[in-house]
Amino acid sequence: MVTEQEVDAIGQTLVDPKQPLQARFRALFTLRGLGGPGAIAWISQAFSDDSALLKHELAYCLGQMQDARAIPVLVDVLQDTRQEPMVRHEAGSRAFSTYPSHQRELSGCCFSGEALGAIGDPEVLELLKQYSSDPVIEVAETCQLAVRRLEWLQQHGGEPTAGPYLSVDPAPPAEERDVGRLREALLDESRPLFERYRAMFALRNAGGEEAALALAEGLHCGSALFRHEVGYVLGQLQHEAAVPQLAAALARCAENPMVRHECAEALGAIARPACLAALQAHADDPERVVRESCEVALDMYEHETGRAFQYADGLEQLHGAPS
Repeated sequence: MVTEQEVDAIGQTLVDPKQPLQARFRALFTLRGLGGPGAIAWISQAFSDDSALLKHELAYCLGQMQDARAIPVLVDVLQDTRQEPMVRHEAGSRAFSTYPSHQRELSGCCFSGEALGAIGDPEVLELLKQYSSDPVIEVAETCQLAVRRLEWLQQHGGEPTAGPYLSVDPAPPAEERDVGRLREALLDESRPLFERYRAMFALRNAGGEEAALALAEGLHCGSALFRHEVGYVLGQLQHEAAVPQLAAALARCAENPMVRHECAEALGAIARPACLAALQAHADDPERVVRESCEVALDMYEHETGRAFQYADGLEQLHGAPS
């Protein structure tokens, strides 16, 4: 049992800008794992930070916690046009798309992005459609995906069968199982974005080298939002076959920073020698979110390749275990 004082100690690390970024990330993911109102309060407090990367991960973790008490915070971030596009997008992405039914109604509260896609209410659909025209394309596309997801849930009577990954995804995987046909759907820019996302998550669930190579081709097409999601999915898949494409995308200085960020973190998760070289090459990148992503990814690499505690397990640090 973790005490309130221990949660507070981890939270203090998260919100302290003087702490190394790696330590703050470990604190964040530890709080995500602990859950509860105290963890949500500390994560929410950190949105005042000036690191877009950290705030992006705050929104991601609040969404993955699937706790209705975090929704007002995510709504505020989504609506705050002063926040960076990648932060607003993440506040409206993936969060709460698999809510337990008893948590779906909150008095006096509106819902953000992907959260809205989980709730079968006409007013919610109208709000999603409103944000589907947001001037920030990443936010607009995120809400367009949420509209399609809501429509899919209404048509199919609920959530899809749980897959091999525990993440909350912005689209259900396609029923198709043939990797070649899924690759064709993924790369076909004439298809609706929702269908291409469904192919993306079906390829991830299929796994293996052929699927990884098909996904890696997606780093060369579509919108920045699409390419960023491909990078995220390749990080989940953790297949070495995708390393050359991920490293090339990270190295493209003209690429959208949110795409380069996801590619960096994917390389950290895959953790092969070629990943280390690519990350070290961009450890001093002039783009802050890329530079910080490489810093975090190098820390991930160290823990993936070592025998220390799992990445982000700040509790063990708190209790004095070796890091």
